[in-house]
Amino acid sequence: MTKNLLTISLFCAVFFFGTNKYLAQNTASEKHNNTLKQPPYLKAGDTVAIVAPSGILKNRSGEIQQAQDLLKSWGLNSLVGEHVFNQANHFAGTDDERCEDFQRALDDPKVSAIWCARGGYGSVRILDKLNWTTFKKKPKWIIGYSDITAIHNQVHNEGIESLHAMMCTSLQDDASTIQETIATFKDAIFGKPLSYTLEGSNYNKIGTATGELVGGNLTMLHTMLGSKSSIDVSGKILFIEEIGEYKYHIDRMLQSLKRSGYFDNCKGIIVGDMTKLRKNTTLWGTSVEQLILDALSEYDFPIAFNMHAGHEKDNRAMILGRTVQLTSNSEESKIVFQN
Repeated sequence: MTKNLLTISLFCAVFFFGTNKYLAQNTASEKHNNTLKQPPYLKAGDTVAIVAPSGILKNRSGEIQQAQDLLKSWGLNSLVGEHVFNQANHFAGTDDERCEDFQRALDDPKVSAIWCARGGYGSVRILDKLNWTTFKKKPKWIIGYSDITAIHNQVHNEGIESLHAMMCTSLQDDASTIQETIATFKDAIFGKPLSYTLEGSNYNKIGTATGELVGGNLTMLHTMLGSKSSIDVSGKILFIEEIGEYKYHIDRMLQSLKRSGYFDNCKGIIVGDMTKLRKNTTLWGTSVEQLILDALSEYDFPIAFNMHAGHEKDNRAMILGRTVQLTSNSEESKIVFQN
């Protein structure tokens, strides 16, 4: 009798854990195969709301006006959030004020896109205050980069595509120096096909992959880890960029993400600009490219460097949540967005 009970118990255990493993894999597969909703592309007469969910816009009214003028030149209307020029210490208004402007833009049926004025820091402080119910019923483009990565993460988890692209304060530069930045932003919001050929690099890890594009600023991706706004990169292609960090801190973030299993089922990585890296008194000893390759050495997915996106003047638009094909080799790499 005891032997029979042991046999039955072992059978039940194998069945239970095997079934659970199957269900977990099946659920994960379904999750990764769901296509994100695409907000409607813009057309003449549509309205873009300008909001400031992060840093202060002190003495930046000129750039906001330039942004409105740019939209007008494209046949678009603009609506500036009530609290955009407010000041609350580090932020463009209190958390409640910034949230109010963003929520109003999310819920306003006349608004077709939400353009973030600048990054800095602060968007994570309003994430849990926002209600996405109306937005999910009628999606609209949310546009920005850097600190706005926190919002992109949340929007991705709500099942909607978003746009990693220039912000209003990008227009502080002479327009002639950011032609590709502006042109690709316009192409993206009006629905023209996007594809990029990147300069080759001996650091590139050769390979081809297809998957949804996710990611953004590395610090913000790391900040989201363990929260409901963290992205599951399984079956996806991850984009990363950074500014103003020490190399050891970039390695620390990559190691932390790796130990959490972040990269385990990733399909590929696109590395954007690593801008204004700081020098530590103890030098790291390798390039940032080699740092990234070393941190991810156990993975066999392709890695492509030299994507013009991030905190440089040439900051090309990318549709997050859109399926892309990545081809990486030493001569050149290609990123093609599916329409």
